[in-house]
Amino acid sequence: MRKGLANYGDAGFSLFLRKAFIKAMGYSDDALDRPIIGITNTYSGYNACHRNVPDIIEAIKRGVMLAGGLPIDFPTISMHEAFSHPTSMFTRNLMSMDVEEMVRAQPMDAVVLIGGCDKTVPALLMGAASADVPAILTVTGPMITGSHRGERLGACTDCRRLWGQHRGGSIGEEEIEEISGKLAPGPGTCMVMGTASTMALCAEAMGMMLPGGAAIPAVHADRLRHAEATGRRAVEMAAAETGVRPTEIMTKAAMRNAMRVLQAVGGSTNGVVHLAAIAGRLGFDLDMEDFDQMGRETPVLVDLKPTGQGYMEDLFKAGGLNAVLRNIAHLLETDCVTVSGRTLAEDIEAEPMWKQDVVRPLDNPIHSGGGIRLLRGNLAPNGAIIKQAAATASLLKHRGRAVVFTSLKDLAERVDSPDLDVKADDVLVLQNAGPKGAPGMPESGYLPIPKKLAAQGIKDMVRISDARMSGTAFGSIVLHVSPEAADGGPLGLVRDGDMVELDVEAGRLHLDVSDEELAERRKGWAPPPHEDVERGYKRLYFQQVLQAEHGCDFDFLRKHPLNTKSL
Repeated sequence: MRKGLANYGDAGFSLFLRKAFIKAMGYSDDALDRPIIGITNTYSGYNACHRNVPDIIEAIKRGVMLAGGLPIDFPTISMHEAFSHPTSMFTRNLMSMDVEEMVRAQPMDAVVLIGGCDKTVPALLMGAASADVPAILTVTGPMITGSHRGERLGACTDCRRLWGQHRGGSIGEEEIEEISGKLAPGPGTCMVMGTASTMALCAEAMGMMLPGGAAIPAVHADRLRHAEATGRRAVEMAAAETGVRPTEIMTKAAMRNAMRVLQAVGGSTNGVVHLAAIAGRLGFDLDMEDFDQMGRETPVLVDLKPTGQGYMEDLFKAGGLNAVLRNIAHLLETDCVTVSGRTLAEDIEAEPMWKQDVVRPLDNPIHSGGGIRLLRGNLAPNGAIIKQAAATASLLKHRGRAVVFTSLKDLAERVDSPDLDVKADDVLVLQNAGPKGAPGMPESGYLPIPKKLAAQGIKDMVRISDARMSGTAFGSIVLHVSPEAADGGPLGLVRDGDMVELDVEAGRLHLDVSDEELAERRKGWAPPPHEDVERGYKRLYFQQVLQAEHGCDFDFLRKHPLNTKSL
């Protein structure tokens, strides 16, 4: 109770006043003398991914009290991907600031972080890294699968596949409405290898979650048992002579393990942005060339959609992340310490293994050559990425004519026009959908196939943008082009008819336009206008947001800002 006292000029009075008011909650002196464990309450009536948070909190509290601590939950921002305008990425940094300040402001010896929907896990880890109070993460867990007319379904890879069929005319209005009630049959996060699943697995790999926690389904009793164990462990961390802090867990080596696992599980491209943001809070940058090399060395082993065919409950039944870690242990830095108090090597050996077919052996992967590849070229001087494991193999080396959409509004207005000049071998280019352009770098990189092509049975095309893509999506899609168009990047200079070359094997993204022509076009370039940028969070966002390679974090929140005069 003596930690971080409110300043009244009299420390004794500050403690007296604090105790007087906390006793209004009904706590005894005996309770208040125990280690205090904060618990982030990320429940929201808008957030189905977090529907089970109240049950998880109760289980954590049970574990804390069984270990002799006092659990106190407190609210934080909660974000759901489908209920955050303009995008949850826009408010991820705000949530991280909320977590950092509330953990720092309120007395707690350790904190349990409850994540779930896509941006909540990175926001929690970013905030925890900055506050650097002993912290441990648990997640709400993936949903169970649904069923439609005998077909197993899951959000949201099947959402996109079936919506594409609806756009192409093979599924009618009545059936698509029926399907919408089958895709998300319960609480929890998307049950494919989307961003939520990816970040849960990466967090476990980097040591911030107790072993086994990433894959347990939201409705499973093991989810509550894991939460109880998390509460117990939080008390042990708080009681340690020097509580293990996030900066001691999330080291460069631990982040390399997370990057390796991201490749091995065929994880979401969003994971790259989030890991970069977490790294920036810790004082270092991700080495994207190193990440690309990891991809060459680390095949995709997990048979889950969108790269494979299974769902997260299948990975849980196969042994969870440990089944992956055992296969790539020789590629990991296993002497890293985790929140369990053991090394990663000890965590791996402590979990049993059994025969299963969801996690493939190294000699029989789902995809070889890396799940995610780094691209560079005159169209992306600072880099771009592609999830090649979920792309059409024949399009990984492609040259095509650019069909340009200058904004999300332009895309919405013209992509389905019968008059759109587009062919199947063209390259769809979306500008001004990045961190500043959209704003918020929405998951709009999964450009829809123009309706007239979809009606012809075209299911994939090369698509390029400065936007993100949901981890549940699939296709030959180049993302995170940096610098973004709205920040003066070459992407904003592309015109209809320009020839674009993609060569994933060579890591190349090239615009076949001369430097002289690009310089001439730049003379007429201007950033896209935005409304309401003179006040509030939006003003802060536009002043501070960085590009994708730095995680789209705010510069002043990094341990070492890129521009020391940014505020």
